[in-house]
Amino acid sequence: MDIAQILSLEFNLEPQHSLNIISLLDEGCTVPFIARYRKEMHGSCDDQKIRDFADRLEYLRNFEKRKEEIVRLITEQEKMTPEIMKSLDEALTLTELEDIYRPFKPKRQTRATIAEAKGLKPLAEIIFAQKDKTPLEELAKDYINEEKGVENVEQALQGASDIIAEMISDDAEIRKILREFLMSSAQIVTTLKQGEKYLIYQTYENYKEPVAKIPSHRILAINRGEKDDCLKVDVEVNNEKCLELISEEVLVKNGSYEEFMRNVIADSYERLILPSLIRELRNALTDTASEQAIKMFEVNLKPLLMQPPLKDKVILGLDPAYRTGCKIAVIDQSGNVIDKTVIFPTPPHNQIEKSEEVISQLVKKHNVDAISIGNGTASKESEIFVSNLIKKLPRKVEYMVVNEAGASVYSASKVGAEEFPDYDVTTRSAVSIARRLQDPLAELIKIDVKSIGVGQYQHDMPQKRLTTVLDGVVEDCVNSVGVDLNTASYKLLEHISGLNAGIAKNIVEYRRKNGKFTERNELLNVSKLGEKAYVQCAGFLRIPNEKNILDNTGVHPESYTATKKLLSMFNMSEQDVINENIQNLPRLIAAKGEEKVATECGIGVPTLNDIVKELLKPGRDIRDDLPKPELRSDVMSIEDLKVGMVMKGTVRNVIDFGAFVDIGVHQDGLVHISEVCDRYIKHPSEELTVGQVVNVKIISIDLQKQRIGLSIRKVDSDLTTENVVTTNA
Repeated sequence: MDIAQILSLEFNLEPQHSLNIISLLDEGCTVPFIARYRKEMHGSCDDQKIRDFADRLEYLRNFEKRKEEIVRLITEQEKMTPEIMKSLDEALTLTELEDIYRPFKPKRQTRATIAEAKGLKPLAEIIFAQKDKTPLEELAKDYINEEKGVENVEQALQGASDIIAEMISDDAEIRKILREFLMSSAQIVTTLKQGEKYLIYQTYENYKEPVAKIPSHRILAINRGEKDDCLKVDVEVNNEKCLELISEEVLVKNGSYEEFMRNVIADSYERLILPSLIRELRNALTDTASEQAIKMFEVNLKPLLMQPPLKDKVILGLDPAYRTGCKIAVIDQSGNVIDKTVIFPTPPHNQIEKSEEVISQLVKKHNVDAISIGNGTASKESEIFVSNLIKKLPRKVEYMVVNEAGASVYSASKVGAEEFPDYDVTTRSAVSIARRLQDPLAELIKIDVKSIGVGQYQHDMPQKRLTTVLDGVVEDCVNSVGVDLNTASYKLLEHISGLNAGIAKNIVEYRRKNGKFTERNELLNVSKLGEKAYVQCAGFLRIPNEKNILDNTGVHPESYTATKKLLSMFNMSEQDVINENIQNLPRLIAAKGEEKVATECGIGVPTLNDIVKELLKPGRDIRDDLPKPELRSDVMSIEDLKVGMVMKGTVRNVIDFGAFVDIGVHQDGLVHISEVCDRYIKHPSEELTVGQVVNVKIISIDLQKQRIGLSIRKVDSDLTTENVVTTNA
């Protein structure tokens, strides 16, 4: 198998680009490094394409390894034939390989192996060939052997039947035909068990849906119902058609022993083939559904992590609670905790006036710009309290309700304890809630991303695969933004290309002992950070306000010489970069010719373009180009809503059947996939992303169930912002 050739075709790459990516991955280069700093080698593929390429490369290598192993095992049994080898060469999936190997796989004791031990294999082969005209009873007499336990004709024929049944079951072509037929025609059937605890799965009472059409989220819901012992799940199959398909492959036209063979086919199908294929089918459905759910988590996680920060603001974090009070933490513009306390504005205490006085003093003392409220228990009461309070403040203060999913995980974690050893867990949560508004990426990476709450059924997923994919998302996000080498926590640094937790801690320790870094190459003094790691990480680490302006850009140190040559070519200097006097650089390059400039600088055109982009905005944060977080100054409740009202909302979670949108009433509304847009879409993620601000129309309200139905497509296309209720995020 020419893996590079296959990958070139599948990913529409030049053959050399495919070989280069494989080589870079094998050298231990990270995906962010390859995507950002080796563009000429792969044709400027993005992070996701390279990650998909790496996944497929791993699959193909595992496939090739397994194929070689199967060839060896069959050869060792001296059963390899040109036909088998041809089948192995033509196989495209691991399932097909295993089907071919199935007849040669060592088996535990079965009815067929017992019959073979009694010497009945030759009889089975004669009957299976269907050419001999000797009556079965006569044929079987020659195989009666009391010493081997074959006492009569009936036992001889039963043994032959068992052997043939297993031969049919092990036939790769038969299994392939039936597998394809079941995937296209079988139906999932569920029945609800009786009792009050099963009502959560009421939807699946006497439920039936074709396997070919059932969406991934329903597969996962059914699996969970079965696991919870609330649902009985069956697969409904057209048995007659299946038997017909097997017969077409097995029966010889005008052959002998047709009635006997039809009985054997029925036995093989019912006892061996069908149970096996149903297990395979359900496993395949689960695998596909799991991969879809993981992909959905991946799609949601990236925009969540990449939400724009609220920079240069003093933020008050409020962790809502009832009996134990609301924990308060104030952080400065750099995220440092500068004050903390507890207030009791919620039931059962209801100390509204005293709590208002405490918050007012904190706002005045620290010039608080915004209040970040966690969306957990007592969030609504806390939001009402804050909304009423800020109307009375002389200083303009706005607030936002943030998703606090995982905040309790962080506060009780080793990382939380290391960062704030003297704080209790609830105070740590308040700090985390404040920082989630100030810099979502830096704070959210401190917790297990599976706890962030933007996926479906994440605890039912293959955890190793889920972790690998989500770690890749975090890595891509952190490296695309870059981090300040002198302020980043070790938890943030460990996600930088080429670094791990150990080296990240060594960087923080070096910083503590020696003071802040003044240039990138000082990293080479850090314990266990060698040349290879330096090459991988240096371009993603920023050092603001130091002598070398390039150290505060995404320009890699290996391109510093080329960058200086570029500036010199047009009579510019690094001081011009600092003073932002190079805005005409793109025009000058275009006039001279990109190819010519790149060649003279000793770099490729993609690298030249990246360098220019960085020089124009040194120290830029790509998140600054995204819409800023929408802060609020008032609050509404579900009782204030009316059908037909149009509101501005923020997408909180995108799922297979729609999206949940926060419209500022504590309870997120659901935009069903059919209400996302006028055109047909296969998935809501084609139109929506987490954090996106959208105009929505309320189409249904269920106060009893606290459900809000929303539509985006029904919002008038000529709607202006003046028509929209804006007292929400």
